[in-house]
Amino acid sequence: MTKKERFKKVIEWFEANAESAVTELNYNNNFELLVAVILSAQCTDKRVNQITPRLFDAFPTPEVMAEASREEIFEYIKSCSYPNNKSKSLVGMSKKLVTDFDGKVPSDLYSLLTIPGVGRKTANVILAVAFDKPAMPVDTHVFRVANRIGLTTNSKSPIESERILVKYIPERLLTKAHHWLILHGRYICVARNPKCDKCGLTNWCKYFEKVIK
Repeated sequence: MTKKERFKKVIEWFEANAESAVTELNYNNNFELLVAVILSAQCTDKRVNQITPRLFDAFPTPEVMAEASREEIFEYIKSCSYPNNKSKSLVGMSKKLVTDFDGKVPSDLYSLLTIPGVGRKTANVILAVAFDKPAMPVDTHVFRVANRIGLTTNSKSPIESERILVKYIPERLLTKAHHWLILHGRYICVARNPKCDKCGLTNWCKYFEKVIK
């Protein structure tokens, strides 16, 4: 099976079985989404969704959050991973939005990457989810699943995986495909003991072919 054929089969399966896949983060506007995505690094969406209601009530806008101290933010997010670093990022991010972007989340990759706490994955999430632009954020789930299935076999880095996925997945499906892969990795193709008995992709999966069969 060629790579192109494998992509076609995988995309067809997801379109038939996971059409409604969307982000599991709770948010009401682009600023809240950006905060949630920063908090979600190496932290579950479930935990982030437990943290953000009180955080958003206390700091509802970039202007308000920009005036807060790292210590104040820390008290609201201390139950997530790396709260010291993330509290610093959230204050820095808010200040950057206020000073450089009139309090609004920018809609281009270059501008997003100038914001504290925003790397390529986070920037791509914002482009895809907030602005519905064709982008492929590659987190640990996407990286693992794409490699296992055989879409990005032997890829050594998220950026390499991103380039391959963007090349073979139709632009109109990129955002949706990100959610397909991340949710599949979160609930089926988990890091340890993947649930291959519950997976509909085994007919085209290199991992299943080599390890399970």
